[in-house]
Amino acid sequence: MRRRRLLASGAALASLGATHLARPAIAQGASAKVLKFVPQADLANPDPIWTTATVATNHGYMVWDTLYGINDALVGQPQMVAGHEVSSDELTWTFKLREGLEFTDGAPVRGIDCVTSIQRWAAKNPFGQQLAMQTDEMKPLDDSQFQIRLKKRFRQMTYALGAQGCFIMPERMAKTPATEQIKEFVGSGPFIFKQDEWQAGTKAVYVKNPGYVPRQEKPEYISGGKVANFERVEWHTQPDPATAAAALQTGEVDWLEFPMLDLLPMLRKSAGCDVVRYDPLGALAIIAFNHLYPPFDNPKLLRALLPAIDQQEYVTAWVGEQQDLGTYPVGFFTAHSPMANDAGMGAFTSKRDLTAAKKLVAESGYNGEKIVMMAPSDQPSLVAPSQVSRELFTKLGLNVEYQVMDWGTLVARRAKMDPPSQGGWNVFHTTWGGLATSNPGSSFPLRGNGKKGWFGWPTDAKLEELRDQWFDAPDVATQKKICEQIQLEAFQNIPFMPVGQWYYPWAVRKDLTDFVKCAQVLFWGVRRT
Repeated sequence: MRRRRLLASGAALASLGATHLARPAIAQGASAKVLKFVPQADLANPDPIWTTATVATNHGYMVWDTLYGINDALVGQPQMVAGHEVSSDELTWTFKLREGLEFTDGAPVRGIDCVTSIQRWAAKNPFGQQLAMQTDEMKPLDDSQFQIRLKKRFRQMTYALGAQGCFIMPERMAKTPATEQIKEFVGSGPFIFKQDEWQAGTKAVYVKNPGYVPRQEKPEYISGGKVANFERVEWHTQPDPATAAAALQTGEVDWLEFPMLDLLPMLRKSAGCDVVRYDPLGALAIIAFNHLYPPFDNPKLLRALLPAIDQQEYVTAWVGEQQDLGTYPVGFFTAHSPMANDAGMGAFTSKRDLTAAKKLVAESGYNGEKIVMMAPSDQPSLVAPSQVSRELFTKLGLNVEYQVMDWGTLVARRAKMDPPSQGGWNVFHTTWGGLATSNPGSSFPLRGNGKKGWFGWPTDAKLEELRDQWFDAPDVATQKKICEQIQLEAFQNIPFMPVGQWYYPWAVRKDLTDFVKCAQVLFWGVRRT
């Protein structure tokens, strides 16, 4: 097992603290009222419904509030709502908003805002789509109440509205189709987005919302009291990790969301810096296959890969000796989450057998078709697994055409359903946030709904049927049993290939404290000592 080296040499790391290193144009001497943050990527599209990009979701939690929020046990808790009532047949849910909720333009938050926001969110979100399918009517009762009448029970209601980025926007904004981006960013959350200071590719600025009234509860995951302790939060885009690390060392910035792992040992030793990990679920690393075209439209070929997939190799390629930042074996659900199980896991835990895999590839009917593997040049956590797969596929006799491109180009190209020979693709690597892949309701890649689904578009009627059963399950124990069946089915048709799980630590200035333990980057609670 070896680490894929992503920087030129140890000398490159040693030179980071040098005074002559070029640094970002960020103002020196941040005061106690200003927090300076380097996000994992540029906030190019600030509409968290239009895009599923992590950076947009982090932005969403700053600007907009949610009706519910989940706690550390991943259970929905009231957030914007004061509470709800459910009819005895569980088909009618009536929600009442907290008093004093206002948008930053001075307008009160009303029932119609909530209904319209849920409808826009439901157009794209998997949980929202399921809720919409099971809804008979959704309507405001008055300014402070709204109601959802169901066709059949939806027992994941508070989780869906509390864990899936269902941000409440003013009605006029929420009327924007989910396929179009909103043009204004009025919210009711703990911060205000300074659209006049936003420079795509450079920075995004937020100021404390003076009208926000936090819940009188301890913050827990994305629930509880959202207390903003900084008057101003600045996001500074810095694509070069060495430059960002140097800026953290000198105190020019306070917080790096995504420091390169090669830099962590140095940052741990740097005066005034610390490396912390608050995300309890991490990210599931996957290989996404295009199921529409040969050769990966053939489940036999996909299953043939199983004896050769070494999750330890994939994890080590990224985390190296820092094994605490990786987890394996992992199945089709996030490790250490409630739905994770051992069904079929012998496919990954048994002794790896390259010879057996080559034999299965030959028996699968693979006929030497070219495999277009897209690999990003600017996402280090995806470069490493891409390199592992290229080597492995080649050893198995697969005809790999390795195409390197920036992440933005890859994201645009993966949406194309054209044949690989006409600008399409066969395979790429990505990671999914552990919360999303912790259950079949929110896991985009664990779907079998064909062209209506996530990139790769597998079709598996049994997988969809089991997913429906999971939504209808009366209790957690039944849900877990269904997830065992889902995992067994996934090992048969391979909607995607899980290759490990890893965690992204933050690098921060030591004077920051009280971070909220969560998969998202949250800016409430955190303060400077």
